[in-house]
Amino acid sequence: MTDRNKGRPPAPLVQVIRRGPAVPTPGATTGAVAPVRPVSVNPAPGPRPTASMRAPVPRSPVPTSSTPSAAPSASSPSPDLTPAVPSRFGAGGARPPGPRSARFPSNRPPPTPEQVHALAKKERVPNRIAKGELDGKMKCRIWKKLHAEEAKRFDQAWTLVEKTPGLDLADAFGVVQSGLTVEEFNQRRSRMKKRAEVKEARSAVNGARVDAFISELVASKAELSLVLGERTVIDSITGVQPVAFDCERTGRLEKLNVVVVTRKLTWDAVSPAIVRDAKLTQKPAPVSRQPSRRPINDPRAFLDFVGQSISISLRNGMGLTAPLLAAGPFDVLLGADGAEIFVPLHAMVNWSAEKPKTTTA
Repeated sequence: MTDRNKGRPPAPLVQVIRRGPAVPTPGATTGAVAPVRPVSVNPAPGPRPTASMRAPVPRSPVPTSSTPSAAPSASSPSPDLTPAVPSRFGAGGARPPGPRSARFPSNRPPPTPEQVHALAKKERVPNRIAKGELDGKMKCRIWKKLHAEEAKRFDQAWTLVEKTPGLDLADAFGVVQSGLTVEEFNQRRSRMKKRAEVKEARSAVNGARVDAFISELVASKAELSLVLGERTVIDSITGVQPVAFDCERTGRLEKLNVVVVTRKLTWDAVSPAIVRDAKLTQKPAPVSRQPSRRPINDPRAFLDFVGQSISISLRNGMGLTAPLLAAGPFDVLLGADGAEIFVPLHAMVNWSAEKPKTTTA
């Protein structure tokens, strides 16, 4: 075995002293520094250490709350001496609450509706997006990139507005969304408007008087004449459901099939004088499931004639002329106290009355 350093001058020994953080040892005074062993930069070659010869390197203990901390170095800056960074939000540095427009108000006037409409028509976007750009928010071209599908539909809506006079952007967008033609869309919207009007009319009328009459019939189990489209049923009502009557012998009777409800004695006295339409008697008029499509659907028209005599034509051809006692959301009461005649609005084909004349002194 040859010596690698044969013929070479011996390497000089250099003593290196490394100073690390001072870690106190048990029993030592605060601030004492442990001695450091000199280490040679170029040590003399020797046998290569094996795994069994390698000793674990001791780790410095981590100071805890029970271990006294080392004295701060004089060269380390104090945290109290760190200069504060100025902030545009104030001394605290926190962003104040509220929208940006409130924190940084603009002196320019708000956009006019004409400016908003002109920009929306130019960019073919909804008015809210055009107004946002004029207010300094998202630009229209950015919105069209982020919402390509919606921007495509609004482009089609603007094309429809240009082709159809009198059509606004909201209705044009509804036509595009529904896939209908302009005529079909207008018809559907008119039907929806009519339904809303009927609902509003019904909610404006108090039906306590009519409900009290039906409750009295149920409580007394009176023998009734239930006039239907083509026949008359003698029965008594045991219960009332939202769209049907519960009868003792007939069972469930849908309200749309009912034309008149009154006591049997009252009907026996009234029916001989009733005028009948031969055409409707043979084939009664049908009842639409949608209240907005029925001939009579607004109960408010009867309120001005309470106490006056009115004439009603029913869908099975019968015609009744009697004083109007009360009007409810879905039906009216004719006749006199103790001899009431219940007539639903859906059973009417038309009616007529004269307003009482008023005189001025």
